[in-house]
Amino acid sequence: MPTSPVYHEKQTRQLCALHALNNLFQGDQSYTKDELDDICSNLSPNVWINPHRSVLGLGNYDINVIMTALQRRNCEAIWFDKRKDPSIIDLDSIVGFILNIPSDYKFGIITLPLRRRHWIAVRRIDDLYYNLDSKLQQPELLGNEADMLQFLREQLSEEGQQRELFLVLERKSDEENAQRWIKQSSVNAV
Repeated sequence: MPTSPVYHEKQTRQLCALHALNNLFQGDQSYTKDELDDICSNLSPNVWINPHRSVLGLGNYDINVIMTALQRRNCEAIWFDKRKDPSIIDLDSIVGFILNIPSDYKFGIITLPLRRRHWIAVRRIDDLYYNLDSKLQQPELLGNEADMLQFLREQLSEEGQQRELFLVLERKSDEENAQRWIKQSSVNAV
């Protein structure tokens, strides 16, 4: 079990991107809804309907908002090509993962036939990996590196469902290797 407590925000409204970011950073330098709304406004100023969040302004932020929020914390998101196996990722070079997965839309106990998107964070705390999905009652212990890689494989291989994986890394200068998240043994094999 971890020696550090695991921070876990639970889902409210359509704020899964906010919760994923705060869960990823474990509450350190937490983001606020106002901060993400400000990012939306900066990405698309002078528009009546902002394309980076829900029409009602209740959240449902897109990847552009997440990427900008990460940049404000000196991090970046790298899209992972799901045709590749996650075992090529140098896990020591990343902060964590953000997944975008399909999600059912529920109204009370009734599941509506609407397909929504949901953001979740996965990260290592001490030597164990956790699924920090804000829809879970508590963080889900995935286990060691092999267990977490299997979880990612399963998430990315779901048939007929569009799922995306983003690696979160600390931002480096432009001169540094853009592929620094790939294990050296994988780079040399190509």
